Amino acid sequence: MRLAAKAATLALILAGSAPLGAQELRVTIDGTKRAAPVTRYAYGMFIEPIGGLVARTLWAEMLDDRKFYYPVVSEAKDVPPPPNAEGRPGVAYRKWRPIGGDDAVKMDAQDPYVGPHSPSVAVGETPHGLAQSGIGVAKGKRYDGSLWLSGDAAAKAQVALIWGDGEGNRQVVTLPTAGPAWQRADFAFTPGADTTDARLEITGTGGGRFRVAAVSLMPSDNIDGWRADTTAIAKSLNSGFWRLPGGNFLSDWDWHGALGPRDRRAPMFDHAWSAMQPNDIGMDEWMRLTRILDVEPYVTVNAGLGDANSAAEEVEYLNGPATSDWGAKRAANGHPEPYGVRLWNIGNEPYGWWQIGKTSLDYYLIKHREFAERMRKVDPSITLIASGAMPDQLHPRDFKENASLESIQHKFGTEEDWTGGFFAHAMGSFDGISEHWYDRPEERPNAPADAELIEYARSPSNHVRMKTEEWKIYQQRFPAIRDRKIFLSIDEYAYFGKPTLKNALAYAMVMQEMLRHTDFLTMSAFTTGASTMDITPTAATLNTTGAIFKLYGERFGAGTIPLAVEGNVPQPDPRYPVGFAHPQVKAGSATWPLDVIAGLSPDGKRLRIAVVNATYKPQRLTVEPRGLKPGGAGTQWLLTGKSLDAENKVGKPAGVTISEKRVPALGRALTVDPISVTIFEYPVRQ
Repeated sequence: MRLAAKAATLALILAGSAPLGAQELRVTIDGTKRAAPVTRYAYGMFIEPIGGLVARTLWAEMLDDRKFYYPVVSEAKDVPPPPNAEGRPGVAYRKWRPIGGDDAVKMDAQDPYVGPHSPSVAVGETPHGLAQSGIGVAKGKRYDGSLWLSGDAAAKAQVALIWGDGEGNRQVVTLPTAGPAWQRADFAFTPGADTTDARLEITGTGGGRFRVAAVSLMPSDNIDGWRADTTAIAKSLNSGFWRLPGGNFLSDWDWHGALGPRDRRAPMFDHAWSAMQPNDIGMDEWMRLTRILDVEPYVTVNAGLGDANSAAEEVEYLNGPATSDWGAKRAANGHPEPYGVRLWNIGNEPYGWWQIGKTSLDYYLIKHREFAERMRKVDPSITLIASGAMPDQLHPRDFKENASLESIQHKFGTEEDWTGGFFAHAMGSFDGISEHWYDRPEERPNAPADAELIEYARSPSNHVRMKTEEWKIYQQRFPAIRDRKIFLSIDEYAYFGKPTLKNALAYAMVMQEMLRHTDFLTMSAFTTGASTMDITPTAATLNTTGAIFKLYGERFGAGTIPLAVEGNVPQPDPRYPVGFAHPQVKAGSATWPLDVIAGLSPDGKRLRIAVVNATYKPQRLTVEPRGLKPGGAGTQWLLTGKSLDAENKVGKPAGVTISEKRVPALGRALTVDPISVTIFEYPVRQ
């Protein structure tokens, strides 16, 4: 009867009808079954210039359209950018507006300083010029600016920062007398109040005209153009690498156009996102960012509209000696020493209908092999990562499914199996292969509370499990994967939702699923690095997503040796399905309703146990270490908050915190708090 009762209880739990915790949860940690150590690339970051994403978060420039890609006109004359290929609306920016009427400013194509034209202002007795509003500034903070000026000597120009009504709420700097040649003018402001709607005005009086170009305004504490506050927070995550610039943007961006003096770089239009980019951030700036963050750069080359020659030149620019053609150009731009970029990705999602330069698999394999040959000829030491896509991801446009391993079997070896195509026809031209996935949180209103939360939290980790199950199929079909030690890089992924505690639980499960497969899943990059923070124009703080990365990066970081975890309650099938694009696999450990991983510190002297409890009640688990002798008191790090909606926002007390405390020696049982992520660490006797 006792065994029958336990079996019945387990069946009820798996069916979602029994109270969680009704089954005694037993966990075995096997110290004799060890996976490959966690690499320093396990918690990487990805970012691309999607409109103003980088400029609003990591880059310090405070002005939009500083090189006047758009004409200076009144709001009524604005023409919105068209939608992109996915039907997304074009990216809107803060615009420059005329002062003194539309006739006061015209766009002059004669000898523009940068780009196709520069604003030319006709002056008279009353101030005429241009202004941009919506600028965030902090009281007492210094902001440094510059612009380029030319025009008639009779025109007297000035620049002003205005942070409120009244004459006392502005600072004005008189600019040098203009001449026919372009000259740079520098200025600085220190506002007397906080505001998110400061205005920069450039005006003139007198006679004739003046022209203006390449206006800039940055906090004085910027680090070579990068924000000091957000980069400091990003550095604290110990990410290992950043993939940049990458993304859809890359497929129609020519990196050559973002070299040399920033003010002289012409702006470009990014057709992938239907957005203007000022081209202020080029490869030298991206490399500087990786140095600031103390991470390794992972560079994606343009295999959309780009070609193999351009990619080879990029390798030479970043890695070649100063005596090489492109290394000499790098040295002339102020960087004599090679950057030594090791990680390179050929193309970004070339299989996608949304991608600029999308081609067939057969044609792209020709292209990829040529890229690899030309890039390795320049630098044979680089690590090349191909842009793959497994059958669970590839399907016709508007086709909707929740894929299972059974439902995708017929796709292997077809046009809907780009990863398999690389293994079959391009082996030897890459060292690793990338996969991307995205998921969108969906509520399950008809599910019991705990079941709803568990499914919400587990959903994105199922994408990781699906990729790893498909990888095992490839390993069987292509033994060279193991022989050549080809690795998997999930270098774009995200669970699109508010950065709350609820989403943090989901990201913890994603990380734990990735850490179960370190023998081949050696790299990952979260989309985007800036999404680990809550950011305003003048301040920033680590959000709940960032807190998860920080916790695992510090407590389950590089060198940790994952151990096998077994349990007595397997994960149930996905329940209460909603929408589509939710893989029908079972991520997690056999410790339902918890998710548990374990590992040893690099020196083997400390046992680490990480537990995600995506339920509303405390959970107890019995722990049995095998082949290990834990001894002595340990340490617990607990990430939680008062509610699932808890957030970390600038200017408010942290809603989600990580607390640390000493705990007794590991006994037979552990108890974990509700809605929490807990990492335990115990000494191990040798």
